[in-house]
Amino acid sequence: MLNSGIISRQLVQIHNNGSYSNDQIVNMFFAAYPRSKYTVRNYRSAFDKFRNFIGDKSLNDVTWKEVEIYKIGLMEGLLGKKNKPKAPATVAIHIAPLRTLYKWGSDSNIGIFQHNPLTSVRTPKISVTSKNNYLTKREVIRLCEQLKKQGQREYLIGLTLILLGLRVSELVAMEWGHFHTDPEESSMWLTVYGKGEKQREVKIPPLLWSLFTKYFPPLTQKSAASDRKIFPLSVRRIEKMIQTAREQCGLEKKVTPHWLRHTNATLALLNGATLQQVQESLGHSHINTTQRYLHTVQQIEKAAPDFVESSLKDSL
Repeated sequence: MLNSGIISRQLVQIHNNGSYSNDQIVNMFFAAYPRSKYTVRNYRSAFDKFRNFIGDKSLNDVTWKEVEIYKIGLMEGLLGKKNKPKAPATVAIHIAPLRTLYKWGSDSNIGIFQHNPLTSVRTPKISVTSKNNYLTKREVIRLCEQLKKQGQREYLIGLTLILLGLRVSELVAMEWGHFHTDPEESSMWLTVYGKGEKQREVKIPPLLWSLFTKYFPPLTQKSAASDRKIFPLSVRRIEKMIQTAREQCGLEKKVTPHWLRHTNATLALLNGATLQQVQESLGHSHINTTQRYLHTVQQIEKAAPDFVESSLKDSL
């Protein structure tokens, strides 16, 4: 995040020359629109790619035509080193930060952009493929057993992802000071810092907390540093850890840490959790995102053919 000195110098420059440079626009966006360091990294990458495409053109002079041509270039592979077309989801990832930037800057209270060129640009339609990206109970056990063979830390990481449904970026951001008890000290909770630095409280199941206290006995003491990372690893390191376990235990599914988040939601709903409970636990901003899992669960529990069979089975 930018410090106040940098912002002050930029405001002086803007006041003196009456215009905004592209660097100033991007830096002021991040200063006024805080995000997690992972989101900032991805947004900067998307902004840099688009700015390379428009060259010396000011972001304020961009029209929908430039954005549309940029989108088509991504879709047809004209902007990559290998000339490989980007999938609709990847194109959407490149366009989304631009949409956020222009929506923020064209707000009447901000007034950086005279218009928002993204209002006329449609994001490619993305098919929902994640609804089947979950593990069965038996597959979860196989994966956990393999992680335990790799080490106690690996087992604890996998179990944390499965039981809490965290994003991998949220897992690596966990600090010891984020744990706390409820007012009656009957259960443990974790303050999770999710997308856009949004906070939510996730309950720690007793089994998981017991494993934490066994693996980190010094850290359970009040004298432990509250800002100490619980898992000081990179996102890539944890992705590789899950991949290795998946390969060694013979799972055919392309399991990733995010699959474990999907698994958490699916198993929770299958075993009686409400839609609202899952939404709050996973930190979904919109209930529609959580409902995707509900549709999967409803299909698992009883699909349309089951109802037809029930009505006919006595006659067949």
